[in-house]
Amino acid sequence: MPSAPPPSLVTERLRLRRWRDSDLEPYAAMNADPEVMRYFPAPLTRAESDAMVGRLEAGFDEHGYGLWAVERRDCGAFVGFTGLGTLPAGSPCPGGVEVGWRLARSAWGVGFATEAARASLADGIRRIGMPEVWSWSVASNIASIAVMRRLGMTHRWDGPNPKVPLGHPLSDTVGYHLDAATWSG
Repeated sequence: MPSAPPPSLVTERLRLRRWRDSDLEPYAAMNADPEVMRYFPAPLTRAESDAMVGRLEAGFDEHGYGLWAVERRDCGAFVGFTGLGTLPAGSPCPGGVEVGWRLARSAWGVGFATEAARASLADGIRRIGMPEVWSWSVASNIASIAVMRRLGMTHRWDGPNPKVPLGHPLSDTVGYHLDAATWSG
């Protein structure tokens, strides 16, 4: 049985916490925003978004880690998600652990992705003892790649996106790796 995750992770400006019903509406709005979803095959419908929350929440019970809902500490506003998940087939390390994030446009450009991802990495490495963590993105997603680099991750993989056909504008992906033994936190 995996060790139980803490009820939340707190950073200077953010709270990473388990999902609530009140997150469904702002999460669906974020996932329906074409700009937020431009590095994914398509925006999500409300039903797809709601179903995803169910899967994200189940990850905590199954693995002892998962993708947290992220809110601002100063006002409680939902800003997106970040955390740890299991890499799918066709990724840099299928079955391995990845750190990932998705934020509403209102939360872009102020360091929230890096701040929240760093807290998730610390939890995974210190509490769970993960020896390594990956992150991957469409190669043209410069903002996410910059977050990976700020986290101390190094480019270790290039490959096709399993969610789109070869030659599609989103078909080239990159994978970044973090060795826990060398991570400074």
